[in-house]
Amino acid sequence: MTDRIRLDLASRIDAIGFRARHVGAGDLADELEQIRRIAVAQGIRPAVTVVHAILSALGRGERGPLVDGWLAILRDAIGCESNDARTCEAFAAACTVRLGA
Repeated sequence: MTDRIRLDLASRIDAIGFRARHVGAGDLADELEQIRRIAVAQGIRPAVTVVHAILSALGRGERGPLVDGWLAILRDAIGCESNDARTCEAFAAACTVRLGA
């Protein structure tokens, strides 16, 4: 994955974080789905795992500071060089343990 793609994804995550308190869950989900599609295309499996956790949380009605925490994990996942199953499991566990997903 190129640095340009990482920067684009990070910018998208920052924009979501900025807007999260001012838009509905559906809008956030749409933006996260765009990130998920890019992550799938680029083979960034940990990011796909985290996006799924965030979408699930939004579906349960989670908002506010929890979303900020998930976005922080998503930023980490975007920057992660490892894409194996164990790494994905670690990111899923981080969402579960740290944020109660």
